[in-house]
Amino acid sequence: METKRLNKAISETGYCSRREADKLIEQGRVKVNGKTPELGTKVTSVDEISVNGKIITKKVDNIYLVFNKPVGITCTTETHIKGNIINYINYPERIFPIGRLDKPSEGLIFLTNDGDIVNKILRAKNNHEKEYIVSVNKPITDEFINKMSNGIPILDTITNKCNVEKINNNTFNIVLTQGLNRQIRRMCSYLGYEVQTLKRIRIMNVELGNLKKGEYRNFTSNEIETLKSAIKYSSKTEEASK
Repeated sequence: METKRLNKAISETGYCSRREADKLIEQGRVKVNGKTPELGTKVTSVDEISVNGKIITKKVDNIYLVFNKPVGITCTTETHIKGNIINYINYPERIFPIGRLDKPSEGLIFLTNDGDIVNKILRAKNNHEKEYIVSVNKPITDEFINKMSNGIPILDTITNKCNVEKINNNTFNIVLTQGLNRQIRRMCSYLGYEVQTLKRIRIMNVELGNLKKGEYRNFTSNEIETLKSAIKYSSKTEEASK
């Protein structure tokens, strides 16, 4: 039977990160089959893990949600933070967002209880596309489109070349394969533009479509199969969140 480190098993339930799990273990707040474990303890799928006396290894099916995040909602599992995504959705099982979408931004974000998929999905080195519609505070020029497309110096690097298309005088579409922190806003700011609205409409093969703002839906079987196939050989290296 496959074994894994206790901190990894805890993180894959969606309860917290591996680092936070280590702290809980050190504090003696975790039990495995009723006994207090040590750091580095390995567990199997049949072991019962509890935190603060509450069992967290209840078997539930994997959940994959598509959510249209409104402006003002914060993508955090810290439920004491006002306007957090978890309390907003109020889903009956424990779930967590994959990646981030800034509080002033809106649109598509995934939520899941599958900790393993989070380690693979939306990694910059894997060229997973994310598509946005962005409006700015002044007319878009050909020079703006050209420079945005060919790389902007931000955060001690040059952004990767990307596809940018003008929609109208103040609005453009951009497809990124990077996940630099506040990347689009920083790129626009470098060129003297201020983002007015930013909406993510696609992640890889999953589109926001007609999903209403503030609502969520389950992945279709085709969406999850295609997505899992696309990330099958994805690296698990860390990436800065958007």
